[in-house]
Parts: sequence; C-alpha cells; structure tokens
Amino acid sequence: MRTVEWIYLIFNLLMFVGVIGIGRQSQHFRKMVWGGFVISGVLLIVHSVVEGLRWPMIPAYLLTLVPLVVLVTQARRQQQSGVTSLNSKGSGASASTSTVTRKFGRVRIIATSLLVLVYAIVSIGLPLLFPVFSFAKPAGPYGIGTVSYDWTDNSREELLTSSVGDQRELMVQIWYPTNPDAEGATAPYVNKPEIYGTAFNEVLKLPKLLFSSLSQVKTHAIQEAQLSDAEAKYPVVLFSHGLHGYENQNTFQVEQLVSQGYIVVGINHTYSSLVSVFPDGRVAKFKSEGKEGFEQLQFSYMDKLNETWVKDAQFVLDEVEKLAEGDPSGRFTGHMDLDNIGMFGHSFGGATTVQMLMDDPRVKAGMNMDGVLFGEKRIPAEGVGKPFLMMSADSTVAGTSVMSDEEIAAMGTTRPEAEKYYEEVYERYEPVTAGGNFCMELTNTKHLSFSDLYLISPLLEWTQGVEARGTQQLVNDTTIDFFNHYLKGQPLHMDKEVGEHESFFLKKG
Repeated sequence: MRTVEWIYLIFNLLMFVGVIGIGRQSQHFRKMVWGGFVISGVLLIVHSVVEGLRWPMIPAYLLTLVPLVVLVTQARRQQQSGVTSLNSKGSGASASTSTVTRKFGRVRIIATSLLVLVYAIVSIGLPLLFPVFSFAKPAGPYGIGTVSYDWTDNSREELLTSSVGDQRELMVQIWYPTNPDAEGATAPYVNKPEIYGTAFNEVLKLPKLLFSSLSQVKTHAIQEAQLSDAEAKYPVVLFSHGLHGYENQNTFQVEQLVSQGYIVVGINHTYSSLVSVFPDGRVAKFKSEGKEGFEQLQFSYMDKLNETWVKDAQFVLDEVEKLAEGDPSGRFTGHMDLDNIGMFGHSFGGATTVQMLMDDPRVKAGMNMDGVLFGEKRIPAEGVGKPFLMMSADSTVAGTSVMSDEEIAAMGTTRPEAEKYYEEVYERYEPVTAGGNFCMELTNTKHLSFSDLYLISPLLEWTQGVEARGTQQLVNDTTIDFFNHYLKGQPLHMDKEVGEHESFFLKKG
C-alpha cells in the first residue's frame, strides 16, 4: 500500500471504532465526530490527488461517511426519545423492560464489535491483496532515464498481418543512466494500462480485476532525461521478453542494471508479445497463428518463429548503432559502448539470446532466463563459444515429474508424448555449460518468477507457492555480477558460488 493510503485507512478505522465505542452522551462527542469527518475528508482529497482512487479502497472510502451517519442517527434518536418521554409521563418503567434493555444492549455491543472487526479485515485486506505494486529502489549510483522508439524494418515484410506490403514494425524502449537528482515526468509502467489489463485477461486468462491498478504503478525512470556524463560510454544490453510478454515485463531487473551504469534496450516483438501499443494509437494484439497448447510448443513451429525474433534483435541492434553514431536528439551520440554489448531474455527471449550469441558477433555475453532452447541453431558440443549463463526454475527443469495427468491433458497431449518432448528439451540443454559457462537452478521458483508478474498480487505468489522479491534479488545480483565481469572487466563473484545453496544450485562447465 501507498503512504497516504495507509494513513487514510488507519485513521478511518480508528475513527470508526471511536465514534461507535465512545459514549454518545459525552459533551465532546459531536465535536469529535465532526473533526473526524473533516480530517478523513481532507485525507481522502490528498489521497485522490497524490495517489489516485482505486476500487480496493472503496470500503475505506465509505468510512469517511460514518460520522455523518452517526450524527444523523443520533439526531433522529433524540427526537424519538423526546416523543417517548412525553408519552410515558406518569407511567412507571417495569423491571422486566429494564432487564430486556440490558440484554439487548449486550447483544448490540457484541454485534457491533463483530461488524467493526469484519469491516476492518475487509478494508485492510482488499488493498493488500490488490496492491499498487512498486519496484525496489535502484541500488546503483545512477538515476534512470527512458525513451521509446517506433522503428520499422523496411527490409522485412510483416508476415502476421493480412495486408500486403506491411513491414515489420517494433516498439522499443531504452533505459539509460542519468544523474541521480534528475527531474522530470516519471515514466508509467506501461502505456495504455487499460489495453494491457484487457490483454492479460484475453491472452494469459488472468482476471482483469488483478490489473485494475496498473495505471498507478510508478517506475523510477524519468522520461527523456539527460544521459549522465559520469562515464564517457556505457555498455549496451538488449532485452527480449517471453512469448506473450512485453518489453517492460522485467522492470525489476532493468532498473537495477541501469542504475549500475548500463544502457538497456527492450524489444517488443510485435504480434508475439502480450500487446503492442504504437504512438498513433494502433494496437497489435497477440496472434497464435492457430497454435494452442502442446501444438504451440512443438520445436518445428517454435524454431521457425524464433527466426523472426532473431531478425528483430539484429534489426534493433542496427538501429542502436545508428543512435550511437548520430542520435537526432544528441542523447546517445558517442556514448554507447558498442564493443561491449550483452543480451538477456526471458523464456522465448532467452532462446533468442542464445541464437544471437551464436549468430551475431556483436553480442559479447548473454543470459537465458528459463527459456527452452528453441531456435535454428543448436548449441554445439563445445558450447556457445561466448560467456553464457542459463538460469532455470526448478519446476521447469523438473518437467513432467511435477505435472499432473490433468495438467498434461489440458495442454492437449498425453504423458508419453510430453515425456518424449522433454527428452529433446534436456538434450538441447546438455552443452550449456561447455567451455566454462554457467547453469543456475533456482529453488521454489516458477517460469514467471523471472518477470514482474508475481508483484501484481500476493494471491499469485500464494497460489504458485513462490516468493517474488527474494527471487528477484537473487536474479538481480547474478545479472549484475555476470555483466559487470564480461562487459566491464570487473571481478566475477559467481566462481566462488559454484555448488548447492539453499536458494539455488550453480554449475560451471
């Protein structure tokens, strides 16, 4: 929860308890109730202006009205008691009536206490279960700037549209180091959050309600800030998301990397991403090409699709070189270290990273985060031939051994077919560490642990049995150590971590 939200919610709950629990015959009661109403109203206005209203806070918003309800109710009771007093003059109150009144009073106190308890649980629980999530503060000495580009590859026809002559168009976001005190507009997590919320629902089949607060998620990046001049040049690292992913999906990782002095280039692979939103308002949705479930995972299909992603990465790298040579804005001209280019990716983007390592001499080092090794080229027995780190979730490496018959059937296949499929998966993994490279298996993790997704709600963490921020910290530490060594020439700490640990197992070839 956000700061003003907490203050507002706690004050309202205390006020709720106070107006119900304090004796209403007190001469200060009305002043306290009116004061509570005014303070709550001011906090509500501040919250709405500074942080923005959102649906999980509705129970808390209703508490602002409690003082008015109490005052109106008290006034009506006073009127009724006056009438009752006039009608009852000259008649004595019976002992039985007094006893009934006392019993009713105790029941009312118990019922009211339960109401307050339940309402407090709901008021606190909803914002915690559906938070406006945040990213860890960047640990490095640099601030973060960001700028987006709409680039079209005029040499390639777009194969996933029905219109003849369409060319391959990509949205690309670049994050870069700035001075830590840089000022300006904070970049949103995603552009057009309502479109992304719909896409999460339609493509990933996740409840749209989970993503209702996307528009209020803050990043640490400043839009179009000035590049820091603390260093003459900064290493460049490409990022490729997973199938159904998006260029911002690893903001937890990108921000930490940039704060340590890297320029990170995020690619949105149009029609294979969750969604692409172009500056003129056009929206390109995910296209499955009629492939679903197990059929979509076949190597024959995925290897072919990956060729497009590799060409996307190569094209983006061509455009980055143009920026380094002559950026129209002047921001990147001469400030990109093109002798030290790295790449990392999640899932299908991780597979793309491996293909780029083997196919493009410009990429010096790469990381694959839980990506099956799809692609035209197979890793040779002697290894990739460049610095490479394979990170995997233990649940992914376990394959069919952790999959129920129902889960396999839902994919549209049988257990024998799935086991045969994983035989090739493992076969492709065998040369990963050859030549002195690394393979890291993270414990108690899932495929999407290598992304921002589990920050959306604790519900996702609980249902998947994972701990998002702990895994993200491990991924960040490893990422920075890896690229610091191979792109900046700093000492490598991973060598000392080879072996089995509580949260991971690291193997070196």
